[in-house]
Amino acid sequence: MIKAALVGVGDVSVVHLDAIGAIEDAELVALVETDPERAVQARDLGVPVFDDHLEMYRSIRPDVVHVTTPHHQHAPVAVDLLEAGANVLLEKPLANSRSAADAIIAAADKATGKLGVCFQNRYNASSVQLKKLIDSGELGDIKGAWANVVWTRTAEYYARRPWRGKLAEAGSGVLINQSIHTLDLLQWLLGDVVSVAGDGTTTKFADVIEVEDTATAYIRHAGGAESTFFATLNTPVHRPVEIEIWGSDAQARISEGLTVTFFDTGRTEFTPDQTSPTAGRSYWGYSHELLIRDFYSQLETDEPFWISAREADATMHIIGEVFRSGGHLDHPLVVG
Repeated sequence: MIKAALVGVGDVSVVHLDAIGAIEDAELVALVETDPERAVQARDLGVPVFDDHLEMYRSIRPDVVHVTTPHHQHAPVAVDLLEAGANVLLEKPLANSRSAADAIIAAADKATGKLGVCFQNRYNASSVQLKKLIDSGELGDIKGAWANVVWTRTAEYYARRPWRGKLAEAGSGVLINQSIHTLDLLQWLLGDVVSVAGDGTTTKFADVIEVEDTATAYIRHAGGAESTFFATLNTPVHRPVEIEIWGSDAQARISEGLTVTFFDTGRTEFTPDQTSPTAGRSYWGYSHELLIRDFYSQLETDEPFWISAREADATMHIIGEVFRSGGHLDHPLVVG
C-alpha cells in the first residue's frame, strides 16, 4: 500500500482525498492543518491530524505527501518536505513569487524524493488527443492559437479566503489561480515561449482585492506559432474554457471536449472529456485522479516526474512576463 498524507485541508484538497480513496493500493494515513476549525473537521476522516508538516512526516513517514495549501505556503512546506526526503505532489501554482519558485526548484534538484506539480489538465482526454494530433503533424503547420477563461467570482469568494486577494500571498489573481492551467496547455501544446506581451488589471474588484481580475497576453512560441490569450472573472456566469488552434490542414477547438475540423474534406472528429466523479467543482474535472495515479506509479523509479518543478516553472515565467510587459516591475512574480 502507498501511504499518503495531505497538508492543507482546504477547497481543492477534496479532489486529492477522493483520488486517494479511489486508488486501490493507496491509503490516507495523516493530515496536516494549521487552522483550528478545519483541523477539527479533518478529524472526521479518521486519521491523525497534525499542525506541523515536519512533525507529521517524521512521525508517520508516508510514501507521498500532497501539498494543497494556499499559494504562499507552497515553498515553505514543499522545501521542508523535500529536504526531509519526502515525495511531494504539489498543487498548482508552483509558488507565489519568483524567489519562492526558485527555492522549490533548488530543493527539488537536490532532493532524493520526487516532486510533481498538479497540471492535471494535461491528462484531459481532449488535451491528450490534441497533443497527439499536433505532434503527428495531422493538423499541418501550426499557425497559432486563441484561448480564453471567462468565469465569474464575487466579493464573497475573496472574503471567504482572504489570501486569494492579497498579492503577497496569492502571487497573482486570475492568471495564477484560475487560468494557469490554460496557459500551461498553450505552452505545452504549441512549444517553448520566446516572448510575452500583455498586462493584468483589476477592473471589477479594485476595492476588494490587490490582484488582477482580468488579463491579456500575446505569446510567441519557438516554432513561430502565436497565441492570443484573455481571462476575466467579471462575467455573471461561467463560460467553458476555450482553446482554439489553427493548423494549415485543420482547426482544433477545446471546449467541453475536442472538436477537430479537417479542411480538405470538412470531416470533424470529437473527443469527449472524462466526467468528474468527485465532490469537487465540475470544472476541476476527473484528471486529478489520473495524474495522481501516474505520480504514484513512478514513486519507485529513478526518473523525475514529467511535470516537475522546472516544467511547472515555464508557466510561472509566462505570468511573470505578462506583469513585466505591463510595467509592474515590482510584482512578486517578476522580482521574487
